[in-house]
Amino acid sequence: MKSIWIIAFSILLLFPTTGASAQKIYDISSFGLKANNKKDASLIVQKALSKIKSEQKDGETVVLRFSEGRYDFYETGAVVREYYISNHDQDNPKKVGIALEGIKNFTLDGQGAEFVFHGRMLPISLLHSTNCTLKNFSVDFENPHIAQVKIIENNPEDGIIFEPAHWVNYRISKDSVFEAYGKGWTIRHSWGIAFESETKRLVYNTGDIACPSKGAKEIGNRRIYAPNWKDNRLIPGTIVAMRGWGRPTPGVFMSHNINTLLENINIHYAEGMGLLAQMCEDITLEKFNVCLKGDNDPRYFTTQADATHFSGCKGKIISCNGLYENMMDDAINVHGTYLKVIKRIDDRTLIVRYMHNQAWGFEWGRPDDEVQFVQSNTMEIIGEQNKIVSIQPYDKDKIEGCREFIITLKDRVSSIINEENTFGIENLTWTPEVIFANNIIRNNRARGALFSTPRKTIVENNLFDHTSGTAILLCGDCNGWFETGSCRYVIIRNNHFINALTCLFQFTNAIISIYPEIPDLKNQQKYFHGGSEGGIIIEDNEFDTFDAPILYAKSVDGLVFRNNKIKTNTQYKPFHFNKSRFWLERVTNAKIEE
Repeated sequence: MKSIWIIAFSILLLFPTTGASAQKIYDISSFGLKANNKKDASLIVQKALSKIKSEQKDGETVVLRFSEGRYDFYETGAVVREYYISNHDQDNPKKVGIALEGIKNFTLDGQGAEFVFHGRMLPISLLHSTNCTLKNFSVDFENPHIAQVKIIENNPEDGIIFEPAHWVNYRISKDSVFEAYGKGWTIRHSWGIAFESETKRLVYNTGDIACPSKGAKEIGNRRIYAPNWKDNRLIPGTIVAMRGWGRPTPGVFMSHNINTLLENINIHYAEGMGLLAQMCEDITLEKFNVCLKGDNDPRYFTTQADATHFSGCKGKIISCNGLYENMMDDAINVHGTYLKVIKRIDDRTLIVRYMHNQAWGFEWGRPDDEVQFVQSNTMEIIGEQNKIVSIQPYDKDKIEGCREFIITLKDRVSSIINEENTFGIENLTWTPEVIFANNIIRNNRARGALFSTPRKTIVENNLFDHTSGTAILLCGDCNGWFETGSCRYVIIRNNHFINALTCLFQFTNAIISIYPEIPDLKNQQKYFHGGSEGGIIIEDNEFDTFDAPILYAKSVDGLVFRNNKIKTNTQYKPFHFNKSRFWLERVTNAKIEE
């Protein structure tokens, strides 16, 4: 009898009811937009969203539903916005295909829709929302800004002959440089990533390669001769993803949202990151993928930068059952941002500044937020935790676009903290718990997963397969990237690592690298990561590796490495500069067992 009541109750949940749980469904076809007709979807989608917002009642749940098929978005119908996006180029305005702003209890259900964008656009933005879901669609660009080419001939003395992929629009400029172009953009690619043609893995011991095309000329049949491109590692058949330096927009941009679910989404390409979230609370990613379009996809690359990136968020970040492959940076990066103290007004008032050129112009903190100070050279916490009384833009009249803030704090600030020394301020309130589980990370550039949060972080049951650099990095830097901060409680368990470290990138000292940027480690008195016995636990993992380094740790108090299995293979020749299984620098209370 009990099971019957449970089934009956479950069925009732499938049907809309009145009051707070009432649901209204809009079909995009009723607005005149149908799949597979090449019609510009941008303007029609915005009209649909405007109608939804005007009609939605308090407490009502709304669904905007698409049908399976392709929908094309062009710059001409896009909305124009001024967005300052963390870890991206701060160029404005942005042209947005689907702008979801100031909406509550809303679901965008693609039902298998393929959203294809043209030119240089921000595909989807979600801002100032509550209880919203995005699901069941893919994001791609008709003409990616990365130029994929195939090495046809390689004579180390005479240069390289290469062939651009069939979808690449290219030309040889008047000054004899190969450049790709599209509507509203032209890129001269100065560097790239080399992939094995059969496996789509990065070519062993290459990393970021130069691909100079000065003096290039076309020799027929879409083949280009580049006499100054000389690299004997690029055998014929190698695929090179030629890249520029820009990262104007992510595939999905989220800011100031509460309780967001992204489910069953495939990002096939974005000129920045797959997903960038800033100042958001409680985000769940379920089957959020940055991936190729199956085994037969002719492309070898996905996003220009990280697959997912979380800057200054709080609550919980849950990322499960995702596939992250062939992107040009990490699968996930979770951090806050240090502001540099540039002036001391009085004992409680400071002027502080965003320092990195790709991280400024957006909100950093609010009254009542808890903060602390760090000395940049030694990365040591100075003084006691404090609380913001007021925070205002200093170099602008509004937060959007400002780089400097004037902050008044509740308690007196230590007299050592001033503009004559180098200090950063960290917001502890906007730091999240993280669960990163049951994901596959493979064949990507740089690193696998990065975490810089003092709250509980669990990394479990993931497959890190040929991540090229470090598989997991615990970082922290108040000198270059200015990404906070100390990791206090981290569990890394039941993961499988296969041949990481096939290439060298920043912070890649071992498969698991605990690597805060500390210019003056010699004079550091405290420890940056950890802080308690077993603060960082690495257990029950399996390492399949061709080389020596397994664990590198710097400035850690409380590190446990136990019950892990290490297997050695001969797939590649060992080459790493670190010849030690375990390399510990200024680490205390460490246990390496079994």
